[in-house]
Amino acid sequence: MKEIVKKYTNGEMTIVWKPEVCIHSRICWNNINGLPSVFKPMEKPWITMEGASTDRIIEQIKKCPSGALSFYLNNDPEHS
Repeated sequence: MKEIVKKYTNGEMTIVWKPEVCIHSRICWNNINGLPSVFKPMEKPWITMEGASTDRIIEQIKKCPSGALSFYLNNDPEHS
């Protein structure tokens, strides 16, 4: 079975989401330590990158315990 991978970009960076890896910890979007202005699980698309700066989004993605969320910078030659 092919792994599902979704990508979201703001031009500066790209978020990579692997739904099959997600453990639904809610860390990305909860109101206490999350970033609900970007990660909105009840909406489609559920990631709206206009809700925060690239640096803040990266900081939040690094908290993902399962690794379902990752990112790369679009100017990184490895991803060009």
